[in-house]
Amino acid sequence: MNQRILDHPILGKQENSNYVSFTFNNNVYKGLENEPLAAALLANGIRTLRYHEESGSSRGIYCNIGHCYECRVTVDGKQGIRACLTPIKDGMTIESGHQLPTSVKDWRPENE
Repeated sequence: MNQRILDHPILGKQENSNYVSFTFNNNVYKGLENEPLAAALLANGIRTLRYHEESGSSRGIYCNIGHCYECRVTVDGKQGIRACLTPIKDGMTIESGHQLPTSVKDWRPENE
């Protein structure tokens, strides 16, 4: 499903047509080379980029300028990569974050 805007009323017509393939959670998608991962995922209909570590609630793009860290994903085995700031390259493997098996509060000392 391609939800990409190719002719924007203000930004004009999309000139870049160099598509690359990438994998997100074991599914193969296409995106425009060097566009942010978040944009490529959104264009492919993906809104949930990860799940909150403790509550398990879904997380997606929030600020889209690299301040909030809500769009953290794992890229080629490296965790904590912000999808809104990372340009897509051919062959990238991206994985969403998941809920931790144990609550974070269970790791805290009893006196806190």
